Amino acid sequence: MDIRLDDPTAPHVADLLAYHLRDMRSGAEEFSFALDASALADPCISFWTIWHGPALAGFGALKQLDARHGEVKSMRIAPGFLGLGIGRALLNHVIAEAQRRDYHRISLETGTTPPYQPAISLYRSAGFRSCDAFADYEPSPYNQFFTRDLTT
Repeated sequence: MDIRLDDPTAPHVADLLAYHLRDMRSGAEEFSFALDASALADPCISFWTIWHGPALAGFGALKQLDARHGEVKSMRIAPGFLGLGIGRALLNHVIAEAQRRDYHRISLETGTTPPYQPAISLYRSAGFRSCDAFADYEPSPYNQFFTRDLTT
């Protein structure tokens, strides 16, 4: 596996990002906070792709909320690469970058329906715990929030 700092507007990302956005917006769209390519290109967001050989296997991002708090954004593993440890490798990379930046915590927002359970299990196994809404998020029956303390 190869993790690369990348451009979310690059052509090689387009199909997987479009799939991600369709999937994230297929339910209660007003509670979907998935970012499109232009939003992921914001200077406060670092975007990485993960490759399995020559194939794009997924992507993820880290948004700086303030000098000590980051947010995991837009984690997506391509369907053909699920169950291979790619999500864990990417999440570990994002956490390591947050630690390198000396963030005190890293948080994320995700869904509540059964399709989100594998991601939630991954986040919990990586030390994330349930928390209240953060940043500009509003709680709803369709989302939940997690955070991990990086100071210990």
